[in-house]
Amino acid sequence: MDLIFSTCLFTLLSFFQGISGTTFTLVNKCDHPVWPGILGNSLLGSTGFELQPGGAQSFQAPPSWSGRFWGRTGCTLDQTTGQFTCQTGDCGSSQMECNGKGASPPATLAEFTIGSSGTQDFYDVSLVDGYNLQMIVEATGGSGTCLTTGCSSDLNRQCPNELRVGSGQACKSACEAFNTPEYCCSGAYATPDTCKPSVYSEMFKAACPKSYSYAYDDATSTFTCTGADYTITFCPSSTR
Repeated sequence: MDLIFSTCLFTLLSFFQGISGTTFTLVNKCDHPVWPGILGNSLLGSTGFELQPGGAQSFQAPPSWSGRFWGRTGCTLDQTTGQFTCQTGDCGSSQMECNGKGASPPATLAEFTIGSSGTQDFYDVSLVDGYNLQMIVEATGGSGTCLTTGCSSDLNRQCPNELRVGSGQACKSACEAFNTPEYCCSGAYATPDTCKPSVYSEMFKAACPKSYSYAYDDATSTFTCTGADYTITFCPSSTR
């Protein structure tokens, strides 16, 4: 009976460990509030919230979760209409919760595909939809290469005028700014062989070498780890 009990207990513990999934922790090191948005294939308990300077919040994701995180900035609630809007990264839900809606470009994106038990996670930080906020992703407790990735440079300060949003709140991608096939990797440019880096994506890549700079920038921008937890930090180089 003791052997049977021990075997059942081990199986039960292994089951719960297998379904416990991955912990995501979002940290705000900016000198201003950030309103993270979350879009994924299953709920993590929230799809949008406010994170004050110095604040942190964690979420548990199930195995095989995939989705993205981003930071919204300059958010306000209209007391008359009740509409919640943000200067950058707005998800168009009119609420603090994004409720299944993604970020309006330009926005810096942290993207994840979490493996099932014992299989690799894939993660990246993408500037394909433009840039609005410094962000890095750090993996802890996993096995494999598990490198830190992201963009700690302030691209808003070096954004060309033709990509600049407002007075420098964000920096558009060339695709959003010009909407041409060669910049959007569409039409005749919809393959890795025909869509090449542009002068704009190369500027992003030089500032943030580990981030996606255009649609086919896979080789130096996608990272893997197995069984890790992840910390997503906004404004990691802040001197606040």
